[in-house]
Parts: sequence; structure tokens; C-alpha cells
Amino acid sequence: MSLSLCHDENKASQNLREKTKIATAFGRAAPRYDALANYQQNSGKQLLGFIEDHALAEIPLEPLQVLDAGCGTGFFSQILQARGAYVTALDLSVGMLEVAKNKQAAHRYVCGDMDALPFADASFDWVFSNLAIQWCQNLPHALSELYRVTKPGGVVGFTTLAEHSLGELAQAWQTLDDDPHVNRFLAYSQIVEDCQSWRCQLYQQADTLYFSNLIELLNSVKGIGATHLTAGRQAGLMTRQRLQRLSAVYPMADKGLPLTYQTVFGIMYRD
Repeated sequence: MSLSLCHDENKASQNLREKTKIATAFGRAAPRYDALANYQQNSGKQLLGFIEDHALAEIPLEPLQVLDAGCGTGFFSQILQARGAYVTALDLSVGMLEVAKNKQAAHRYVCGDMDALPFADASFDWVFSNLAIQWCQNLPHALSELYRVTKPGGVVGFTTLAEHSLGELAQAWQTLDDDPHVNRFLAYSQIVEDCQSWRCQLYQQADTLYFSNLIELLNSVKGIGATHLTAGRQAGLMTRQRLQRLSAVYPMADKGLPLTYQTVFGIMYRD
């Protein structure tokens, strides 16, 4: 076996392990996800408005074929279905899909990988993907898959996270040790470069949430499945002593403990 083939197999095996960890974390978060996902819900609502303003004038009430890629608990699948779309809800996490099914959020449910969508070319009138593609290993490839399954004349609307998301938490940890505790995200300039292959519109905004205490802040991150899975961190329990040390160095604002997400909104036009 050649060295290059061994390398490819090892990389594929590592990617599979990462995806399994991500799916498991979101599966654990699924039962309480909606109660904690205010940021995700707000970003998705903005994305719908972005699509309406920049792509479709308004989202049609006709039964268009729509893919909710990375649907989570089906929060937006339910909204899209209520607007008259025929919705296919796709997620990597079985636990998330079970919650979506219990809500009857969509017409069809598919457990699948956004890096290898199990759909034919030009299957959907448009694609909606809210805060999911940051979990993919290769952004251009994931976007090419979303683009591939969209019909000519359709759109792909997506949100993702950029560099410096969760920056306050990362900075606080860095004062205590050298281990990575927060996921690394692509720089906005890199996201722009990765989108050059398609006709698209992008913009970035900072969204800061405030919490009354550190436990509430950490639970919000853990509770939505956005744990530091891909940072290569060392496993370890959050002891009371570590929590106290982290709390002592965490920045404080007038409104409480800040936690900022760098949100990127994108519209890709399917030519």
C-alpha cells in the first residue's frame, strides 16, 4: 500500500471519528436544544429575511422542494413547512432528527452527511442551512454539495461561524493553560475566498450574548452541542476549583458575562 493511500485512509478515519463525536454531542443536546438555542434561532430568522431581501423578494407559498441541511431539531423545517414548502430535513445526528420527527417538522427526514449529500443533482428549489457547515471539514466542498443539489435558478442560504467566535471564553482559558478549549473557526477572509467559485453575497456581524454567571454561559455552549469537539483539547472534568479560576479571569461587562459569535450570512445563486 502506498504512503499516500495510507495517509488518505488515516485522514478519512479521523474525519469519521470527528463526525461521530459531533453527531453524538448534538444528539445529547437534542432534548433541551430549543430552550437554549436563542442565538441559533435568531440567526436563522435573519437568514430567512436575508433570503427574502436579496434573493426571492419573498419566500413562495407554493410547495417548492426545500432542503434544511443540518436541520437540528427541525425548528426552521417547521417554519418552512408552515410557509407551504415541501421540506426535506437532513442532519448528521439521529437524536436531533428524532426530535424533529416528533414535532412533525418536515415531510421527509434523512440522516446524512453534508459532505456527501445523498441526493441527486438539482433536487431542490433552494437550500437552507443555519449554523451547520462550520462542522464540515472542508468548506468549499460542503458548499459545492449544497450547490450541486440545488436547481438552476435556485439559491443556497447559509450561516456559519467565523474566527474569534467564543473569543471571550477562549481568552479566559488562555490565561489559565495552553490547551485549546474552544473550537477554531475560519477567518472571514478565508470564507470569502472559499466562496469565490460561486456567485454569492456574504456579510459578517458580531452577536454578543450576556449571562449572569459562568455556569449559565458554559451550559449555553454545552447545551446547544457546540462543545469544543474539534480543538484537540485534553479530556478533563470541570472541577469547582477550575470553574472558580475561570470565573476569576473571565471578562465582565455592564450587562453580564459576554460571549460573542462572529456570524457569517451567505447567499449562493445557483446558475
